[in-house]
Amino acid sequence: MSSSRSSSEEAEEYHAEYYVDAEDNDDDEHDPDYEDDELDVDDMGLDLFEEDDEFHGAHYAEEDNIQFLVQVADEVAEDDDGNEEAGETAEGSESPDAERGDVQQRLINLISRRTGLLSQRQVLDFLRRSNLGHLVFGEGDEEDDEELAFGYRRRRRNIDPKRFPKIPSEKGRELMNSGTFGANDIRSPISSRKQLARRILDRELGIGNRATRQVNQGVMAQSMIPTSDAEMIINYNDNVYSGQFSDDGNFFFACVKDMKVRMYDTSNPYNWRHYKTVPFTFGAWTLTDASLSPDNKWLAYTSIQSNVCLAPTDPNDTGDPYMLSLSEHNRGGWRGAFGIFSIRFSGDGRELVAGTNSNSIVVYDIESRRVLHTIEGHDDDVNAVCFADKSSPHILYSGSDDATIKVWDRRSMGDGREAGAFVGHIEGLTYLDSKDDGRYLLSNGKDQSMKLWDLKMMYTTAQFEDMNPRQHTRYSEFDYRWGRFDDADWFPHPNDNSVVTFRGHKVLRTLIRCHFSPPSSTNSRYVYTGSHDGKVYVYNMDATIAGIIDVKKTTTEGSPRGTSGGLGFSTGRGFPGWSTIVRDASWHPTAPFIAASSLNGWDNAMGTVTLHSYNEASLDEGEPQMGAGYDEKLRPVGSMTAQADSDEEDEDEDDRDDF
Repeated sequence: MSSSRSSSEEAEEYHAEYYVDAEDNDDDEHDPDYEDDELDVDDMGLDLFEEDDEFHGAHYAEEDNIQFLVQVADEVAEDDDGNEEAGETAEGSESPDAERGDVQQRLINLISRRTGLLSQRQVLDFLRRSNLGHLVFGEGDEEDDEELAFGYRRRRRNIDPKRFPKIPSEKGRELMNSGTFGANDIRSPISSRKQLARRILDRELGIGNRATRQVNQGVMAQSMIPTSDAEMIINYNDNVYSGQFSDDGNFFFACVKDMKVRMYDTSNPYNWRHYKTVPFTFGAWTLTDASLSPDNKWLAYTSIQSNVCLAPTDPNDTGDPYMLSLSEHNRGGWRGAFGIFSIRFSGDGRELVAGTNSNSIVVYDIESRRVLHTIEGHDDDVNAVCFADKSSPHILYSGSDDATIKVWDRRSMGDGREAGAFVGHIEGLTYLDSKDDGRYLLSNGKDQSMKLWDLKMMYTTAQFEDMNPRQHTRYSEFDYRWGRFDDADWFPHPNDNSVVTFRGHKVLRTLIRCHFSPPSSTNSRYVYTGSHDGKVYVYNMDATIAGIIDVKKTTTEGSPRGTSGGLGFSTGRGFPGWSTIVRDASWHPTAPFIAASSLNGWDNAMGTVTLHSYNEASLDEGEPQMGAGYDEKLRPVGSMTAQADSDEEDEDEDDRDDF
């Protein structure tokens, strides 16, 4: 949609030029607004201006190419006669705020009016998130959103200032006192810095009775929350969308947007070893999820298509992954199939359950290689599925963009009716995690909240249908891919049956994940989540914050200066355009470590896995030094070996492309 007059002609009087190109794509499957069997690919955090697929939805354009020209004046522009432009006062040039406002409006008009693809608010939100934000809006302009809202959100009237959940939560405090979620600390006159050492001494000397020793051991475990200082930073050339430890802690996998899964031996959590990389052949956009089989022998991983890759984790098995098709009679709307956002093994390892962008839950039998059930159980994308208990294949949860959680019984799924439901989020669900006790469930939502649920409090199907909870949420205008959530639009759902609501983190742009902390290394004391602001938030069960791990800070300050394998990271503190989104985090099951998987770097163009451990002090006396940078194969970044190996890999990929 170009006009007869080019963008450069309209803004030729300005000096600095910044380009964002958009190439045409004729495939409807990449259109986020494509209605017939829609694929909401942006639910995976597809930033619309990426090198791989530079503008989703750009095929609406009439021309083959659309070029956005952003020009920012460093000085006051002059006309041909050398006079200052109109609009300035006699005393001098306009104020910086006025100039910036003029640039903002010119830019919005340039893009939104000429392309017809984006609203004014979407343009603003994109620019704030992109590497142009600091140029157009300056630093620290986050408080000006209300002035630039352009009617994007309709404010609710008569807002109750006390509508937010009470912190600390009384129900959460009851859970903490129940013993289900860790042990309560016994008040001690000893300073907090010395309490851990004293507890270790008491344990070694066998002081106290059996019950006292159990409490002492539990309190020791739950007191060791990892800190922001990273043991190591693993750098990738693309975004890391998921990363998890195995249940025994001996294995870690990282799903990267380049369609490859890296596998690491983590039997020694201080000394990781890369041993295998497996691809997803012909994947679409990114790897979306992965799940380990109960025996840790197989890894199932998915992309935005209906196939599932099944790869052996044995380092000696170098064969190609198996490809399993979950499409039944070519159902769906994207290349005759659908996209998979979530995948899980059943407790017995015989079945796979997937959540899809066709509003469905798919149950697949691995041995017979056939689809057992395809149930359209939601009104929107199913972003998350999980089992209530890993040891049992019966009770299953699904979370959707329709803001509901459905409970399913595998033994009665044939009739397509859920066994029950949870209601409370007012925006779509991004992730579900079970405590694996058959009772408690955790969810993350685009309403910027995380919720704890109790299976005993679920609504029956009849209750769910009678109350019609969707009437309160179906008309939301919020798009988490573009905008910031306005707390003025948050309200408690009238039918909320959750136990505790956690707020403080940010769920924006991508499907950010949350988890229960493991029983061995934390005494099941906490819940934790990634966040759009580059942090991992660790919450007590009463919704108070137990700890915050600042991944953005440690990667910005600790990233290597050199480049290796195309990795280019800046060490400048406060570097404009550097941003971090922690999409996933995994707490080691037996040691005080958290591995955070992030979209990182200049405009989130790259990715990292950072390993954070418990440290009482920031003094580093060990080798290698904390914060050391490594590439995907755990070679020190900047080493000649890493550079040479990376060049060879690039040449091999070029050779394969020639064929």
